[in-house]
Amino acid sequence: MKKYAIYIAILVVGLLLGKFFLGNSSTDNSSKNQTNETVEEHWTCSMHPQIDMPQPGQCPICGMDLILAEVTTDGLKANQFKLSSNALALANIQTTIIGTASSASSGVKLSGKIVENERNMAIQTAHFGGRIEKLYINSEGEKVKRGQLLARIYSPELFAAQQELLTAVLLKESQPALYKAVRGKLKLWKLSDKQINSIEASKKPISNFPIYANVSGIVTEKMVEEGNHVTEGAPLLKITNLNTVWGNFDVYENQIAQFKKGQEILITTNAYPTKKFKAKVSFIDPILDTKTRTVKLRAVLNNKQRIFKPGMFIEGKITGSKSVNKDAISVPTTAVLWTGKRSVVYVKSNPNEPVFEMREVTLGSKLGENYEVVEGLENGEEIVSNGTFTVDAAAQLQGKKSMMNKEGGKTTTGHEGHLGIQTNTNNNIKEDAMVMIDKSKINSTFKQQLGKVVAGYILLKNALVEDNMNMAQKEAQQVKKALEKVDMTLLKGDAHNVWMKFLKPIKENLSKVQNALEIKSQRAAFLIVGKQLSKGIETFGIQTENDQPLYLEFCPMTDNNNGGFWLSYDKEIKNPFFGKAMLSCGEVKATY
Repeated sequence: MKKYAIYIAILVVGLLLGKFFLGNSSTDNSSKNQTNETVEEHWTCSMHPQIDMPQPGQCPICGMDLILAEVTTDGLKANQFKLSSNALALANIQTTIIGTASSASSGVKLSGKIVENERNMAIQTAHFGGRIEKLYINSEGEKVKRGQLLARIYSPELFAAQQELLTAVLLKESQPALYKAVRGKLKLWKLSDKQINSIEASKKPISNFPIYANVSGIVTEKMVEEGNHVTEGAPLLKITNLNTVWGNFDVYENQIAQFKKGQEILITTNAYPTKKFKAKVSFIDPILDTKTRTVKLRAVLNNKQRIFKPGMFIEGKITGSKSVNKDAISVPTTAVLWTGKRSVVYVKSNPNEPVFEMREVTLGSKLGENYEVVEGLENGEEIVSNGTFTVDAAAQLQGKKSMMNKEGGKTTTGHEGHLGIQTNTNNNIKEDAMVMIDKSKINSTFKQQLGKVVAGYILLKNALVEDNMNMAQKEAQQVKKALEKVDMTLLKGDAHNVWMKFLKPIKENLSKVQNALEIKSQRAAFLIVGKQLSKGIETFGIQTENDQPLYLEFCPMTDNNNGGFWLSYDKEIKNPFFGKAMLSCGEVKATY
């Protein structure tokens, strides 16, 4: 009996201990589950993704019902992504806290060109037909004065008319009407009374009749040569008075509202970079150029000292231009990426960590080195102002929304080697490794060789600017030769593999430039060459001859309004994708 009592006591103690431990475990699990299920919710607007609310409700901008934003396992929202501190340092990514447009506006800069003042331009014509026996103007640029002898012309008609005059002089007393009619006929050919009297006094017709300058100025165009036959009214020379010239500037469609006649404009030139010249806006073209989407703004410049030369590029700055929208926000031009009609910036979502997300914005006017943003951003937000292309590439690699990938999803850009992003074996880079390429450790000889490739690329670009298809084919061949001289053994490991990714499309599209049957196809291939070459420069760095600065330039209308980039030694925009048809479309986006 005693034995059974002991067993019962042990059983009771076991049950009590089991209840104690199991109960605590259940409580712990329940607590853990409850903790895991307590995840901070984010509610946003499908039309305004910048809205981030802790609870459901209505969008404060458009009034639509908020939707639950996706949150990843690392606490980031669906389209947020994070960069490592090393990647931030290597790419020199900088951010700016944005403010109102009026506080950032320091004036509007315009690109322009010096041209002749058309009001001071004259065409010297032949008032009678004949053969140019002697031309006293040897070249364009010569200075002439009113009354100066320009040429001598033999005219059979004029010779016969002079003989008629000499006959009429003999009949002057008996037939005064005939005499008067013959003199009048000569005056119709612009002969002066002095010249007619001289013919009467000499009693001999002039065989090679002199042509004198009607105005003073500079010969800006020579239209005939000695020995040419000309008809009555044919142009001989264009003579321009350069005491005043015009400064013509291109104003983009979204800037028109900021300008008016009488505004003061400060003008600088490459020839005299330390001097500033004041002028006033005298004319704004009422008709928009549908090809370039610009209008012409004109200023008249005093040029008595011959400082300004027709054809010279100039830059104008109009101070005091303010945003037409007082509530607009201002962002640096370097912060904005364009792709067709879309404009995007990257916002730093967390002030304490390098977390970013893409934001589509609506741009207003360009104010100096800033754009006004009328929709998409709020005052006080922090945006990427330098290194925007690198951040965009990181977004693409992580499958987030980006400039060229509106819906998100995995893609490759060629930046895998220097962004601090995990990549896979399909890219020939170590799997699950954080691959970093430090530009400072790239062999300087490789950078110099890359600089020579870019020098050839610039010549190719210049050929397309001039609409010269044959020259573009020749320059493309020279760029390929420069590529063959690049020593790839100077790059080791992952750096070598990354360069190979850039090299293949560059070579393929240079061949397309060589073999193209029309310049449009050349430009399409050139677009890809520039894209891959600029990625190579961003990744490895470059050493140009004499450390010449290199500019990355962009035109939003290229590639069917998808936008296109090119490299240039000149800060002055000369668009290779449209040539002379739209030479000034574009702006500088980065400097290497």
